[in-house]
Amino acid sequence: MKKLLVVFVLIFSQLSFAQTAKEIIDKNIELSGGLTNWKLLNSVFLQGKVILGIKDEYPIKIYQQRPNLTKTVITIGGKDMAIEGYDGTKGYAMNYATNKLQEYKEYTAESFDNDFIDWENKGFEAKYLGKEKIGEIYCHKVELTKNVNKNYYYFDTKSYMLLKEVKKDETLSYADYKKVGNLMMPFRIESSSAKKDGDYVMLLNKVEINKVFPENSFKF
Repeated sequence: MKKLLVVFVLIFSQLSFAQTAKEIIDKNIELSGGLTNWKLLNSVFLQGKVILGIKDEYPIKIYQQRPNLTKTVITIGGKDMAIEGYDGTKGYAMNYATNKLQEYKEYTAESFDNDFIDWENKGFEAKYLGKEKIGEIYCHKVELTKNVNKNYYYFDTKSYMLLKEVKKDETLSYADYKKVGNLMMPFRIESSSAKKDGDYVMLLNKVEINKVFPENSFKF
């Protein structure tokens, strides 16, 4: 009987964690705009500046469109320069050794939707790992397993907004959330990694959603 009791406790404990992780993700989706509004999102236009290192600062524009089209443009010396993107067939990224845009056959386009939209239908697994402090803010920590990759997400315990995302090779921090239409979006995004070669801070001054882009917007 004692062994059975231990087994039931372990099973209940795992179910509780899974349910708690689901509740946290559901709460994030609800308070950031709701599942319906996220699914109605077809395009995003981001504009602001990106800070590289200490002094390097450039105007930046990012175009994103469902299902996975994306293009990032920075302005150098008054001239717009595409540095990365996916046109629906091919991926491109700037080769800084040659200072030229290069096609990458192995380029993997990221999903337009974030990881939390329909995460169960995607076959992801979620686990609640308790609370942790990010700076002075208490956060719910959730582990999301995508195939073999494990990502960690930190949600503000009060607002349920995502404050931090830890991937295998990159850590992303989100802040300065503002309402855009019916959706809450971060206007400050910071990226850091162990190598420190791709670290940046992006400060946005404009975010537009469901904007109709010209047909050639994602050509390179």
